[in-house]
Amino acid sequence: MTRPLALILGVGNGLSAALARKLSEDYRLVLAARNVAKLAPLAAETGAQSVPVDARDPEAMSALFDGLPRAPRVAIYNPSYRVRAPIAELDPEEVRRAFDITAFGAFLMGKHAARTMLAADPVDGVRGTILFTGASAGVKGFANSASFAMGKFAQRGLAQSMARELHPKGIHVAWINIDGMIRNPGRTEPPDAPDSMLDPFAIAETYLNLINQDRSAWSIEIALRPWTESF
Repeated sequence: MTRPLALILGVGNGLSAALARKLSEDYRLVLAARNVAKLAPLAAETGAQSVPVDARDPEAMSALFDGLPRAPRVAIYNPSYRVRAPIAELDPEEVRRAFDITAFGAFLMGKHAARTMLAADPVDGVRGTILFTGASAGVKGFANSASFAMGKFAQRGLAQSMARELHPKGIHVAWINIDGMIRNPGRTEPPDAPDSMLDPFAIAETYLNLINQDRSAWSIEIALRPWTESF
């Protein structure tokens, strides 16, 4: 039996790598990133195809989906970019880049994922799942982080709009608020705050739960935060 296809866009060595390892158990994988050379070990481990793509480029994103062997059953948008500075000192071109990667690229993936999934035959009434990796910046804007807040708020609004449009058509859309630091390779908790980061494989497990949710109770948003948080 042909395995369903899953696309992860914006793949690095943290959360997206954990997602790839989890999904590879049941899905044929396509991993997309600007620099695919760095994906070689992960692609070999998971049996994935790696495709170079700039998420900000409309033609490149269209070509990515048109080049897939079939419509994806899962599409995950993971790229983001931020520049930290006081609002009066922000470089406009860096802000534009941050917004384009975090929000405009999410729109492009959402557009083409929806386009291909809507043309696919449903399985038990479901055509696919589209997930966006969000952040607490999409719920509250932090000082000196205007560009990231702009991008994540826009991404969250995109996901809400898509969910209301596409859920009745059999496509599950959700935005995941990663409300905390992820314990990526090379990053450790400070000695005075042990166990204060989110484990990437635990986050990936939540993504799988969203993918497998019964359509009678689909989540639109979910927040994940370390258990040590007190507020």
